[in-house]
Amino acid sequence: MLGYLGRRAGYYVVLLLTAVFISYALATASMNPRAYFEGRRPQPPAAMVDAQLTELGINDKVPFLERFGTWAGHAVTGDLGRTIDDTSVNDEFGRRIGVSLRLLILGTLVGTVVGVLAGAWGAIRQYRFSDRAVTVVSFVLLSTPVFLLATLLKIGTTWLNDNVVHLIDFTGETTPGLQGGFLVHLGDRAAHLLLPTLSIALGTIAAYSRYQRATMLDVLASDYLRTALAKGIHPRTAMLRHGLRTALVPMTTFFAFGFLGIFTGAAFTERIFGWHGMGDWFMNAVNRNDVNSVVAVNLFAAVVILLSGFVADVLLAVLDPRVRNA
Repeated sequence: MLGYLGRRAGYYVVLLLTAVFISYALATASMNPRAYFEGRRPQPPAAMVDAQLTELGINDKVPFLERFGTWAGHAVTGDLGRTIDDTSVNDEFGRRIGVSLRLLILGTLVGTVVGVLAGAWGAIRQYRFSDRAVTVVSFVLLSTPVFLLATLLKIGTTWLNDNVVHLIDFTGETTPGLQGGFLVHLGDRAAHLLLPTLSIALGTIAAYSRYQRATMLDVLASDYLRTALAKGIHPRTAMLRHGLRTALVPMTTFFAFGFLGIFTGAAFTERIFGWHGMGDWFMNAVNRNDVNSVVAVNLFAAVVILLSGFVADVLLAVLDPRVRNA
């Protein structure tokens, strides 16, 4: 198992380095940081613009490989450069990363667990009312874009707060100027986290429930499960030990590749609910032609997605003895 995970880890390191290089190349090719300075009024002298761009390491007059080598040399020491406003990318990164991870981790965990359970339940109760209800709700959620789902949640919650009782706050991470102890602030953060997490989790639940239902149906029709039941094993034990465990194996691969969609959804969710995380930072950086900030966000996305892939490999090794013993 350790040999298998070691090979996968090395593979992910190569992928990370490749992703960083391509991200830097695309950012420098598609963005024009010079326009950020030349668009000011009064317009600064060309020599001053060149000097500022060179100081930031994003001067387009410097050869690409030289720029990338300088950035990479600083990056391996933990320095991700300066923003286009000449502030530390590391400081901004540190402020934003916690915001995004709270949404991603909680939304992913809730969506994955509930989606897997809903899909397995639907397969076991195939064509019954509960299965059809889960199917209809899942397809409705899958056909609804993340930004529309988040907006509908905001509209519904606003109506609830105005016409029934004010229960849920959803703008920003906390209530400004809130007074009280630890529990008061913890409850306030939980209330603000509810809708953004729900908007991410709902789409994840819908997708995972469909895939899990299909894989579970294949397992239910298998000979080894029928044999286990024929030997007198309790149906619940057979479903969990021999059925669900086997049906989870292909879901690990889906988890790794599906995390990119979750990250993309989180970017829209942050923008809509006023959470200043990595997605919000990325959109602002693109609008301002801030190359170093865009590369930093892409680096974060690559690390998160590849880590999810490694977690999927660990789960695969745990679930499948053929991989564990390879």
